[in-house]
Amino acid sequence: MSIRRITDDLLYVGVSERRLALFENVYPIPAGVSYNSYLLLDQQTVLLDTVDRRLSDCFYDNVKEALGGRKLDFVVVQHMEPDHCASLAGLLLRWPEAIIVCNKKTVVMMKQFFPELKQEGRLYVVGEGDVLSVGKHTLTFVMAPMVHWPEVMVTFDSTDGTLFSADGFGGFGAINGNLFADQVDLTAGYMDEMRRYYTNIVGKYGTQVQALLKKAAALPIKRICPLHGLVWREDLDQILGKYDLWSRYIPEEKGVVIAYASVYGNTEQTVNLLAGYLADAGVRNIKMYDVSATHPSYILADAFRYSHVVFASTTYNAGIFVNMENLLHDLAAHNWQGRTLAFIENGTWAPTSGKLMRDIVGGLKGMTVLDETLTLKSSLAPGQEEQLQVMATAIASGILPTSAQPVETTASTLDPSAMFKLSYGLFLLSTKEKGKDNGCIINTVTQLTSKPQQVAIAVNKANLTHDMVKAAGIFNVSVLTERVPFEVFKQFGFQSGRDTDKFEGVNSVARSENGLLYLTEYTNAYLSCQVVSTIDCGTHTLFIAQVTAGAVLSSDPSVTYAYYFAHIKPRPRPAQEKEKKKGYVCKICGYVYEGETLPDDFVCPLCKHGAEDFEKIE
Repeated sequence: MSIRRITDDLLYVGVSERRLALFENVYPIPAGVSYNSYLLLDQQTVLLDTVDRRLSDCFYDNVKEALGGRKLDFVVVQHMEPDHCASLAGLLLRWPEAIIVCNKKTVVMMKQFFPELKQEGRLYVVGEGDVLSVGKHTLTFVMAPMVHWPEVMVTFDSTDGTLFSADGFGGFGAINGNLFADQVDLTAGYMDEMRRYYTNIVGKYGTQVQALLKKAAALPIKRICPLHGLVWREDLDQILGKYDLWSRYIPEEKGVVIAYASVYGNTEQTVNLLAGYLADAGVRNIKMYDVSATHPSYILADAFRYSHVVFASTTYNAGIFVNMENLLHDLAAHNWQGRTLAFIENGTWAPTSGKLMRDIVGGLKGMTVLDETLTLKSSLAPGQEEQLQVMATAIASGILPTSAQPVETTASTLDPSAMFKLSYGLFLLSTKEKGKDNGCIINTVTQLTSKPQQVAIAVNKANLTHDMVKAAGIFNVSVLTERVPFEVFKQFGFQSGRDTDKFEGVNSVARSENGLLYLTEYTNAYLSCQVVSTIDCGTHTLFIAQVTAGAVLSSDPSVTYAYYFAHIKPRPRPAQEKEKKKGYVCKICGYVYEGETLPDDFVCPLCKHGAEDFEKIE
């Protein structure tokens, strides 16, 4: 017998299942599951719900023992799903005088499940707010449609303050002697199984759960008796608070889930490296899942729990790896929303999984998608570590607290179309520190996210502008156009702000709302930015910044590296070409380094660009 006393008048007569491998033939239940049923003993007796057919014999014995020879007056059917009502017909054969208490929608489903059951004269049909008095106890019925079937209702015993909550507030796991949630260590795993139960079984119906929570808020609840899992009788605010977050799709915690599909290990190695970068940045809540090794119900539960999710998948049959695709469709089917997402795709000849993954979950409600999908061709290529670091920094900036307060961006200070003028090309970076304006030419400006608007810039540490941006925490970017003359590059790239005023004699400038200068000529857009985090990249520092203002200044096309080399940078004269020496030439300013080998940490003495901007003289 598994009878347990909850109050003087209320007995637990449910049963537990430990042999079943899959709940609803889908969800693994390594700790089993309980099917809860409750018997109220008053002037009249009331049974609330039955159990799954496989355990019906034990259940009937429990009811008979608990009744102690009394008749059964009422059986309340809160939910017609077979794991709670499959034993109903057998119960009525044993106690044929019992009246079925249900609502109109339940009546229809009951005919479908039990067409042979005669309903005439044995139904007590209730609606919203109807009551049933059985002595000193008064039961009030509250409709809870789509939590998680349309006929669901819950029952409130106003005498003892007990809410019989149907599938609400339940969890996976058999009853192992102890019946009460306040007597177990919830952090040891039961809360995880409650979350997995809610997100997978009820998670799609957040709006309906919110409606039920509003009704529950008006009730003086002292204990909660669900149809699965433990009974709550203390710390009710804890479980009500969790349900409020889950049903509003708000992350419980700041953290990142990395779900990956890897066939030969290269994608897995990449996400392992990403996890290391995240840990180095200070992120501690990192959950990693191989989608082929972990059931999607566990990944889905943590996707509801944490704020950021990275999906990494190999391309498979010109699509998404099958287990990853199943997970993504499962998340979308559960109305998942309000997270920050990043994508990594892999493919030896035609990587397509990134776009396909974004198509499934990127457009879900309230999603913030990091704009740059990292594309692997078979494996992580040399130089892609920096892209992975940019991704890690963007994720970390949304998780970790920053010293700078977020800056509000309004429609009046930011023209969104300014963000679309960015390209891989050449830009004027400007800032101001201790009353001094300064600027330099940079070639790396990348948009990271659109909500909020964030960019990343890479600046050589040898530049004075680097130190000034680091100290001031603000900067402007002027997006240069194809009309920009070589003199602008000489002005801001071939001399140091340590011994000259780079803006001296430059008339085509204006100050933005942050007090910094930007070019008004040879520029198609400017962005004003505030630094939120930095990452040391050796010779350069990567600044992650929130865009606080911006505007489009012209329709001229942005200048690219290719255009600069072909049309702006002066070509050497024939005489000079004959005098070529062995060495390396700076692609930015033309400075020649003589020697067989260019040091990796070499910095151009004219324009301050690093070794990556030099090419060998052939």
